[in-house]
Amino acid sequence: MSLAVAVLLLGVADSMVGSYFVLFVTEVVGLTPFQTGAFVSVHGAGGILLAWLAGRGYDRRPSRGYAAASMFSGAIALWLLTVVRSYAWLFVLAVTLLAALAAAFPQLFALGRHLLGDTPQAGRSVPLLRSVWSLAWAAGPLIGAVVRTAAGFGAIIRTAAVVLAVAAIWVLVAVPRPGPHHPPDLPGGEPVPKVPRTVTVLLTTGITLFFTAMFAASVAMPLFVTRELGQNASAVGVLFSVCAAAEVIAALLLAAVPARISQRLIILTGMGGFVFFFALTVLADDMGLLVAGQVVRGIAIAVVGAAGIRWFQDVMAPATGRATTLFANATTAGMVLAGIVGGGAVALLGYTGTLLLCGAVTVAATVAFTLGTAPQAGRPPTPPARHPVPPAPPAPARRPVPPPRGPADSETRSRADRG
Repeated sequence: MSLAVAVLLLGVADSMVGSYFVLFVTEVVGLTPFQTGAFVSVHGAGGILLAWLAGRGYDRRPSRGYAAASMFSGAIALWLLTVVRSYAWLFVLAVTLLAALAAAFPQLFALGRHLLGDTPQAGRSVPLLRSVWSLAWAAGPLIGAVVRTAAGFGAIIRTAAVVLAVAAIWVLVAVPRPGPHHPPDLPGGEPVPKVPRTVTVLLTTGITLFFTAMFAASVAMPLFVTRELGQNASAVGVLFSVCAAAEVIAALLLAAVPARISQRLIILTGMGGFVFFFALTVLADDMGLLVAGQVVRGIAIAVVGAAGIRWFQDVMAPATGRATTLFANATTAGMVLAGIVGGGAVALLGYTGTLLLCGAVTVAATVAFTLGTAPQAGRPPTPPARHPVPPAPPAPARRPVPPPRGPADSETRSRADRG
C-alpha cells in the first residue's frame, strides 16, 4: 500500500508535467520548436543514462534512497524551470536534475518486487502498481487543467514539484527498508545475471519498438480523428479516457491471472492486440469502431507494460534494479524515437499511412520479442536461489554382511562347543 501511494503521487506529477510541458516551454519559457525538440531529446538520453546507473547501484546495495533522491532532484528541477530562462542553463537542467527523475519509476517497481521476494504476491505487485500508474495518468491531466485554469502554466509545474517532494518524503518515511537480496559471499556484492546478450538485445528491441509505435500513434491519432474522420475535438478526449479506463481495469485483472499461465503468451497476445487496434482505427468511419479500438489499445498497453516488467525481472533475477531500469529505458527510447518517426511519417505518409506504419512497427516488435523469448520455452527461467544450497550429507557407511553359514560350518561349530 505504501508503494502504491508513492507510485500514485509520482504518476500524478509526471502526467501533469507531461501533458503541458511542451506548451509551457514554448509559450512561457519561449523556446523555439527546434530548441524544444533538442531539450526533450537530450533529457531523454540523460534520463536513460542516470536511470541505468541507479539500477546498477540498487543491485549492489538495495535502498529507498535512489527513488527518493530522483524525485527530490525532479522537484528541484521543475521548480527551477519556472524561474530559469537561459537556454544553456535549461539544457544543463535537462541532463542532470530533470533527467534523474527518470530513475524514479523503475526504482519504485524494483522496490515492489524486492520487498515481496519470491512469494506469489511478488508477481502480482507489478500489475497492481501498473494499474495505480495508469490511474494517476488518467487523473493527472485533469488536475493540471484545473490548476492551469486557476493560476496558469507555471502553477502546473510548481504543483508537480511539490507533489514530487511529498512523494520522496513518503518513500523515506512509509516504504519499508529493503534488505540484501544476494548471497553475502557473492564477489563484490553484485548479482550477475546469466542472460545471453542476444536475448537481452531482442527483448529490449521488442519493447522499444512497441512503445515507439504507441507514442507515434498518439501523435497521429488525434489528427486522424479530427481531420480524416471529421469528428469533434472533444471526441479525442473521450477516446483517451476510454483507453485509460480500459488500461486500469486490464492491469487489475492481470494481477488475478494464475501463475501457471505463460507470461510470454500474455505479452505476445498484448502485442497482437495492439496490431488489431491499428486495424480497427484505420477501418473506422464512426465513433463505434474508434471506441472499440481504444478498449483494445488500453488492454494491450496494460498487458505489455505490466507483464513485460515482470518478465524482465524474472529473466534477469536477482538483478531487479537493472531489469526494471532496462524495461523503463526501452520505453524512454521508444518515446524519443517516436518524436522522429511520428512527425516525419505524418509529413510523408499522412495520418492513415502513419497509423499503418505504426502497426507494421508493432509487428516487428512482436517478432523481436518472440525470438528473444524462444530460448525460455514460454516462461522465464527460475530465478536463482537466494542462499546457496548446502551439499547433502554423505550416506552412512554400510556394515559388511557376513556370508551365510552352510550346514558344514554349523556342524563344525557344534562339535567345537561340545569339545
